[in-house]
Amino acid sequence: MNTKRWVALGIAAVLMFFSIGINTIITIFKTDFFSSFDNLMGTEVTALENVVETGDYNKRIVHLTVNGVIQDVGEPSVWETVDYNHQLFMDQLESVLYDESIKGVVLTVNTPGGGVIESAEIYEKLVQIKEERNVPIYVSMGTMAASGGYYISAPADKIFAQRETITGSIGVIMQSINYGELAKKVGIEFETIKSGEHKDMFGGVRPSTPEELAMLQEMIDESYEQFVDIIEEGRGMTDAQVKKVADGRILGGTQALKAGLVDEIGNEKDVIAAMRADFGLEDAELFEYATESDSWASLFGVKIGSMLSPSAESQYLSKIISSTNSPRMMYLYGEY
Repeated sequence: MNTKRWVALGIAAVLMFFSIGINTIITIFKTDFFSSFDNLMGTEVTALENVVETGDYNKRIVHLTVNGVIQDVGEPSVWETVDYNHQLFMDQLESVLYDESIKGVVLTVNTPGGGVIESAEIYEKLVQIKEERNVPIYVSMGTMAASGGYYISAPADKIFAQRETITGSIGVIMQSINYGELAKKVGIEFETIKSGEHKDMFGGVRPSTPEELAMLQEMIDESYEQFVDIIEEGRGMTDAQVKKVADGRILGGTQALKAGLVDEIGNEKDVIAAMRADFGLEDAELFEYATESDSWASLFGVKIGSMLSPSAESQYLSKIISSTNSPRMMYLYGEY
C-alpha cells in the first residue's frame, strides 16, 4: 500500500478507538447512572434532551420525529448510522409515557411507511400515551406520510399536512421477485427439498399457485381491515368514508383535507403554535430527545465508515447477497 493509504488507515484506527471510548463512556453514563436513578425513583428516563425553546419546565412539549422507512433494522454500529432507529423511537415514546412534565406531543412524520408490526407498535404506544397520560398528540406531516406513516398518524388529536405532502396510500402490500425464468436462461437450476408443498411458496423460484395466492390474499385482507379500523377509530369516519380513499391511492395535502384524513394545512411551526394555543402551553418548554447522530461517537463512526467503505457497486451487491428474499407484509408506499 502507498503512504496515503497507510496514513488513512492510521487516522481511521485512532478515530475508531476514540469513537469506541466515547461510546463506552456514554453507554456507562446513560445505563448505570440513569438506570440506578430511575429504579430509585420508580420512573423511566431513556434519552438525553435538547431544549429547542426555553420555557416552563413543569409543562413541556416534546417534539418527536419519525424519518425514514419504519422498520426495525437494529442498532447503528460504529461504522454506520441508520435513518430510522425503531427501538430508540420506542424508548422515546416510553419516556413520554412516564414523564409527568410533558403536557403535549408534536410528532413530525416523514416516511413512506414500513413494516406492519413496527407501525402497529408505534400506534399502540401512542394510544397508550393518550389514554394513560391524557396528553394531546398533534401530527405534522412532512414531505411524505404515506401508508404506515398515516397508520401511526391516525390516533392523533389533530393532523396537519402541507399542500405538497404525499399521504394516503392506505393499504397493505407484499412483494417478491420471481427470478425462475431468468435463472433458466443463465443455466441455474434450483434443487428444493421441502417438508410440505407450500414450504417454498412466494419464494421467488417458481410461480405461486392459485391456492397459495388465495392464502396470501387472505392475510393481506385481514391487515387491510385492521388498517381501516384504525382510521375509523382515530378519525371518527365510517367504513364507507375510509374505503372511498383506502384503495392504495396517494393524495396531496389539500386532497387529504377534503377526504377528512387531515384537519388543517400547515407546517411544523404552525403545528407547534397550534399546540401551544389550544392547550394553554404558550410558555411551555419545547424539547427533543437527543439521538445517536447528535453524539461525537456517531460523528466519528460516520467518518470512519466513509473512509473505509467499499464502492457503491460492491455495497449494493453485498446488500443483495445478505438480504433475505422472504416476503413480508408492509404498510408501505414505493419500492423496498
